[in-house]
Amino acid sequence: MASRKKNLQGLVAATITPMTEHGDFLVTDTVPTATDMNPDTVGREINLSVIGQYVDYLVEKQGVKNIFVNGTTGEGLSLSISERRRVAEEWVTKGRNKLDQVVIHVGALSLKESQELAKHAAEIGADGIAVIAPFFLKPQDKVRAEELLDGIQEKIPTFQGLKFSDTDLLDFGQCVDQNRQRQFAFLFGVDEQLLSALVMGATGAVGSTYNYLGQKTNQMLEAYERKDLSSALNYQFCIQRFINFVVKLGFGVSQTKAIMTLVSGIPMGPPRLPLQRASKEFIDNAEAKLKSLGFLSLTDLKNGNLETSS
Repeated sequence: MASRKKNLQGLVAATITPMTEHGDFLVTDTVPTATDMNPDTVGREINLSVIGQYVDYLVEKQGVKNIFVNGTTGEGLSLSISERRRVAEEWVTKGRNKLDQVVIHVGALSLKESQELAKHAAEIGADGIAVIAPFFLKPQDKVRAEELLDGIQEKIPTFQGLKFSDTDLLDFGQCVDQNRQRQFAFLFGVDEQLLSALVMGATGAVGSTYNYLGQKTNQMLEAYERKDLSSALNYQFCIQRFINFVVKLGFGVSQTKAIMTLVSGIPMGPPRLPLQRASKEFIDNAEAKLKSLGFLSLTDLKNGNLETSS
């Protein structure tokens, strides 16, 4: 991540990229024309009009004021470069004076494209960038996060922290332990195991569920801060019950979009091809589970509000 205004901590919502219901030329039964393939035409699939509402929902209903844009949850690698720029611009613009931190993911299969996106993020006033290394054509050697951090500030002076999206708490713990003097942000990326990471020294978390379970997760963070570990554990178990349920049904970007639409009332639309939209069966089951856990009520379905449960 690039230089930031203040320490990045707490919850960071991995934002969804809203899409329109129609417009993907690949679903037609005719050969796409040059106009169909035009990036500006394809770009109409992104529904930028709801991002302002999305910002307000995160801040007011979920208590989440940090976002991670164009990552996996945001289908970043399914968007064109021009689309990624437009999405980043909209989040920065609509989040101004409302969000604390807007971090733009600029990872791509091409290093040159990553550089272009990083430059653009700086130009529009993003608070930071995040990047994943190219993962198709890549070096054969695997590098642990602990090894990555060794001497990284000498190579990248503006380096500020790590998003750790693995369940290897040994590696994560060593990242924290060996870098205690560096004031890095250690953001954990496995939502259902966040409490364990907090014990290991996580300073915050990046995740998709914070879009609609942010309020519940913030309650867990508050309980942990006041050293009420029993309550914190109960909150984590409650969150796990839902995540465990949807994982067994098949849980990914498509399902995340469906759940966010259900809970917030903001239309997230379908995913971009080749992903398929979530089935009605999944949505019905997820809705029933949310209600059974006290996360969702009939009023919430009408108003797009997430109910607090204890």
